[in-house]
This record gives sequence, C-alpha cells and structure tokens, in this order.
Amino acid sequence: MSGKVFEALRRRAEREPYAALLGLELVRVDDGYALVRMPFTEKHRNIHGRCHGGALFSLIDEAFQFASNAGGRIEIALNVNVSYLKAPDDGDVLQAEARLIGRSRRISHFLIEVRNAAGDLMASCQATAYRRDDPLPFL
Repeated sequence: MSGKVFEALRRRAEREPYAALLGLELVRVDDGYALVRMPFTEKHRNIHGRCHGGALFSLIDEAFQFASNAGGRIEIALNVNVSYLKAPDDGDVLQAEARLIGRSRRISHFLIEVRNAAGDLMASCQATAYRRDDPLPFL
C-alpha cells in the first residue's frame, strides 16, 4: 500500500463522525488488513446492560471498510455475516482485525475477528466486498 493511500485513510478515520461517537480508533492499516480498537463503555450498552450488537457490528464494519479500501480502489460491502460469541466485560478494550482471505477482479473476501485484551474471541465475521475500478475519491 502506498504511503499516499495510508495517509488519506488515516485522515479520513480521524474525521469520521460516527467512529468518534463510538470511540473507534484506527490502529493499523495495510492492503487487505486493518486493526481497529474500541473501549467498551457505558454508551455501548443495550437494554440488558451488555454490549449492543450494533456496537460490535460497527467495530467490525470499521475494520472491514479500511481493510477493503486500503488498496486505493473503492470497495463496497456486499455481505457481512457476524457470529456473536461472547459479551465483553466492563472495561474491556476490543479490537477488530480484518484480514483479506481471497480476492478476484471484482470480489474481495475478509475474515474479521473481535477480541478483548485477554485474547478472547468475542465475535467472528465473514465479509464480502465488491471492487470497483474507481480510485478512492479523497486521494
């Protein structure tokens, strides 16, 4: 991945309002790879006082968008399948790691895992993106 693409993605991440709302932080990005962190806080709770599935999905989606677009071309989500395995505990810092597992001219496949600091698997995801020919518009 070129330095130009990385810097453009880093700048976009810093100014993304939804990510700021949830406390999502882009830690690392490379072509076909992204690591995003989110501390589990009070604002992520559901009606049962546990972590809302939407918060975990947002963490996964953030990693997916950066991993898929890090090649400098627009990639758009086609399908995302999430399995929620374990609820985070108070104070957990969650990390979503997205890895490219296969790519053709038009389709990219990713495996995304969410773990806490102890390494416990909290959620697992398979995601598919459609690859356009267009470069990222903010490059």
